[in-house]
Amino acid sequence: MVGQFVVIGLGIFGRTVAVNLARSGHSVLAVDLDQQEVDRVAPELDSVVRADTTDEQALRELRLERVSCAVVAIGAQSMEASILTTALLRQMGVPRIVARSLSELHARVLRAVGAHEVVSPEEEMGQRLARRLSEPNVLERLELGDDGELVELAAPESFIGRTLVDLNVRQEFGVTVVAVRRAGSVRASIGAVDRLEPGDVLVVIGDTEGTRRLAALA
Repeated sequence: MVGQFVVIGLGIFGRTVAVNLARSGHSVLAVDLDQQEVDRVAPELDSVVRADTTDEQALRELRLERVSCAVVAIGAQSMEASILTTALLRQMGVPRIVARSLSELHARVLRAVGAHEVVSPEEEMGQRLARRLSEPNVLERLELGDDGELVELAAPESFIGRTLVDLNVRQEFGVTVVAVRRAGSVRASIGAVDRLEPGDVLVVIGDTEGTRRLAALA
């Protein structure tokens, strides 16, 4: 379903969000106070404007009535601007507001003035990098909520030559192998007698504790 988005703040984070939403086929209006940022992203987007979004009249002139989601991506240059912009968007009735926070206190204020969701790209990236460094065999991780996650990880060396039945990972780790990726193809079902081979990637679903214990085998 095609959405109508406005992205406010066109630093690296905001620009990345705006461009990727547009590439996914969504309608995107990109906004920044800095003309240089506007000029930088203009070749990649159809609708880019310079505006002071802390000015209620200027914000209303953007005609955001049909916007389904606003992303407030204003960076460290103005915490006050991100708070004021978020508050004004909420007053205008924007149905979903996702705001970037710069600190825990900033996040609490953003929620208080109306943000439906608050994200911290630097914190999330730091957590992701720490996990990747501590679990080098984990290729991909998707959090599913309620402490569940879907993980792609290289088959531990101790698993090579053995079958999933022999390994009994559900009993040992509390996780389920839902597929095996081998030589570029994904096998959603692997037979009881099929042995794991070097280079196999396991697609595993389960709770965080179980997937991390499995990842620690490498």
